[in-house]
Amino acid sequence: MGNPTKSISKRTQRDYTIAFKLAVVEQVEKGELTYKQAQAKYGIQGRSTVLVWLRKHGRQDWYRPRLTLMTISNPTPEQQIKELERKLEDEKVRNLVLNEMIDYIDTTQGTQLRKKLVDMGLGNSRAKLK
Repeated sequence: MGNPTKSISKRTQRDYTIAFKLAVVEQVEKGELTYKQAQAKYGIQGRSTVLVWLRKHGRQDWYRPRLTLMTISNPTPEQQIKELERKLEDEKVRNLVLNEMIDYIDTTQGTQLRKKLVDMGLGNSRAKLK
């Protein structure tokens, strides 16, 4: 099999020993290489192979993507407005779907769920949506 640290040719999945995987994981977690640099250095073909190893054998949490400096910084007012507008649109769609479900249940099951919601003081959301 040879020394895996000197290899620059493409490898097959059977070439990877547990010792090799752990060595790559250790180098990435120490910050000596990025996972993409490790792929290139050792000729690892799969785009996510090293990430799979990191998740399986690593000591860090590789399941959640790392936050970049840009996402850690405070959003600009424009970014906040855009995010709030996106959330508002999501809620409008959610509200529409829920109202359609209530209407469908009332129609197919012969219930009066909409009337009960109005009587409870929740009002007619459909009228507010328009």
